[in-house]
Amino acid sequence: MKQMLIFGLGYTAGRVADALKARGWAIDATGSQGNLEFDDEHAVRAALREASHVLSSVPPDRAAGEDPVLARYGDALAGQWIGYLSSTGVYGDQQGAWVDESTPTIAESSEGRRNARAEADAKWIELGARVFRLPGIYGPGRSALDRVREGKARRIDIPGQVFSRVHVEDIVSGVIAAIETGAPAGAYNLGDNLPASGNAVTEEACRLQGLDPPAMQTLEEANLSEMARGFYAENRRVANGKAKRILGWEPKYPTYKEGLLSLA
Repeated sequence: MKQMLIFGLGYTAGRVADALKARGWAIDATGSQGNLEFDDEHAVRAALREASHVLSSVPPDRAAGEDPVLARYGDALAGQWIGYLSSTGVYGDQQGAWVDESTPTIAESSEGRRNARAEADAKWIELGARVFRLPGIYGPGRSALDRVREGKARRIDIPGQVFSRVHVEDIVSGVIAAIETGAPAGAYNLGDNLPASGNAVTEEACRLQGLDPPAMQTLEEANLSEMARGFYAENRRVANGKAKRILGWEPKYPTYKEGLLSLA
């Protein structure tokens, strides 16, 4: 029986775990939904010795400037298949240009802040991991449809602003494809085929529910959190060709339209 240890069993990694269990895998995991405590080194290291595969979805600690999994358990990861759920935020602001895995990662993110995710991403690649760089993740209970229903949807007037996104099921299929095809270590962008503005996605979510879209706002009127403002400060299109070529991966939901329709 194949066995995976997952660091950080959350929204996305939990769906990877469910898909592997359906294929007969045994799963150990840290996190609120897991069976292990991250700080219980005896139990975690025992699970690492048993695991054939390891997947981490734990983000770096921005304050400490390090990846907590690598800091605590990096010495015990040699010899396993390793996966890491990273972010396309490693590319920083590209003013709407296309990026792929050959695009240099950015040491500083928006507003000059240290790009801790890019640093962690590089360290996982050095360790021999398959690093899955993910754009905006959506899926059941976490999409523009939910934001519209909850009255939290916004349309912000930033001409030319585009984002890439990916349905959580397409992340799962990408990770499994990397495992089953024996994909080489390195970075893989898992995003859909159609980068689009957040406004277009909100408008489609409203159309599917027969609702009028929210009024357009300026960035100042939106009164966003610091994290959200940082998100809107970056503008890029993420290419997924490498994952298609090497993993044989195709997104089930190639654009936000198919994805939202499936959720509606």
